[in-house]
Amino acid sequence: MDRIAVISDIHGNIPALEAVLEDIKSRNIERIFCLGDLVGKGPDSYMAVELVRTHCEKVVKGNWDDLMLKSDVTDVVKWHQHQLTKEQLSYLEHLPFVIEFYMSGRYVRLFHASPFSVWTRIQPWDHMEKRLSMFENTKNTSYIIPNVVGYGDVHNAYVQNFRGKTLFNTGSVGNPLEITQASYAILEGEYGSLVTKSFSIQLVRVPYNIERAIEQAKNAKLPDLDDYIKELTTARYRGLKDTK
Repeated sequence: MDRIAVISDIHGNIPALEAVLEDIKSRNIERIFCLGDLVGKGPDSYMAVELVRTHCEKVVKGNWDDLMLKSDVTDVVKWHQHQLTKEQLSYLEHLPFVIEFYMSGRYVRLFHASPFSVWTRIQPWDHMEKRLSMFENTKNTSYIIPNVVGYGDVHNAYVQNFRGKTLFNTGSVGNPLEITQASYAILEGEYGSLVTKSFSIQLVRVPYNIERAIEQAKNAKLPDLDDYIKELTTARYRGLKDTK
């Protein structure tokens, strides 16, 4: 059986990425696919890009990767842009939208957020019609209807089944928003095979040194440091209002 580690949403958090890469290595998994958002939020986008380029066989573009290429942005985004070289920005610009392949007779499609755009967000709690739209073909995909769709973007790991179709989210390596551990997925099956054979998806949680990640952010003078610390230590999205 072949195994593929699928990671996403590193967001410049090197302690989390290093912990995930070490966990993948300990399982003797040699093939890694990345579903985008290498950069932003955390302090070390430069190193995140370099580590992903070194370790990942395939990489797609995320919304933060796309954001690095825009000029009409906030000062916080400009700070993250300045952490990257021109060559790295060119690398992000030319990342593909989608990864598609057969595995154990299933057509697997992987992208960052949705088949429509890196900016179109689908949550695990959205209504059924919206979640089923993740299996649609668009101008960004091939013409083959997928059996399995995987994505990142929402930082919430899950697997859902819909009458023979499977939708999964890897969760986030560097900015998890459920529990304070890095997350990734493992696909197991026969890579490239059109013949129906056994297939599985495993979600993996990896503890990492959050204090080290916070220290790196402080040393880098991350502009929105307090929000970043809150997300790392509580796994609660900064955009949510506190409720009593």
